[in-house]
Amino acid sequence: MSKVVNPFSHRLTILRDWRHRWFAEGREYQQFLKADILLREELLRTLRGSYIGGIEFERGAGTLRIIIKTSRPGMIIGRSGEGSTKIKNQIVAFLQKKGIKVPEIKLDIEEIRTPEANAAIVAYMVAEGLEKRMPFRRVLKQTIEKVMANREVKGVRIAVAGMLGGGSMSRTEELKRGRVPLQTLRADVDFARERANLPLGVIGIKVWIYKGDVFAKDAVKETKTPAGR
Repeated sequence: MSKVVNPFSHRLTILRDWRHRWFAEGREYQQFLKADILLREELLRTLRGSYIGGIEFERGAGTLRIIIKTSRPGMIIGRSGEGSTKIKNQIVAFLQKKGIKVPEIKLDIEEIRTPEANAAIVAYMVAEGLEKRMPFRRVLKQTIEKVMANREVKGVRIAVAGMLGGGSMSRTEELKRGRVPLQTLRADVDFARERANLPLGVIGIKVWIYKGDVFAKDAVKETKTPAGR
């Protein structure tokens, strides 16, 4: 077994649910999969800067429900829903351009109450700081302090790789606070990747956030009874 395992996929059906929820067979499966992958890439590109924490897809009979999770829903929805209508039109135009059959689009915007506990948003915060030419060690330290200030978070680890600090050779640096148990399946570990585009090249960012262990709700606690009773 490889040592490099995505913490999200490692915990599928145990702690996590699929990000694409639908069922199809044969050629329809290929069309749905292609549409979802292209649409996810396009939405992440156009909504970059809106603090997106995740995008999920649900398909029904002739319908496509897109759930966008963000810490700043007002930036996406806009005044009187103009922003969400614009995104819907962009999705329809994109699918038509790619020659994909356009279903009925339903767009839901969900607010993330604690953005510091979401790995995707934290990774974007690091990328934003690096793109503003701030020293990478200061960015990592300040971001980890913000994340650890949240009561839900038990540990965080951030790794950056690339031409750091304007050096002539790429390297990898990482900073960790608390504990991040990657091999414990009941450990609620959120993981995300991001990239910061700098003049010298791309800097890759990885974020792990540990939010404690999750146990079954119906677990029966063993109680010891005194001897002779």
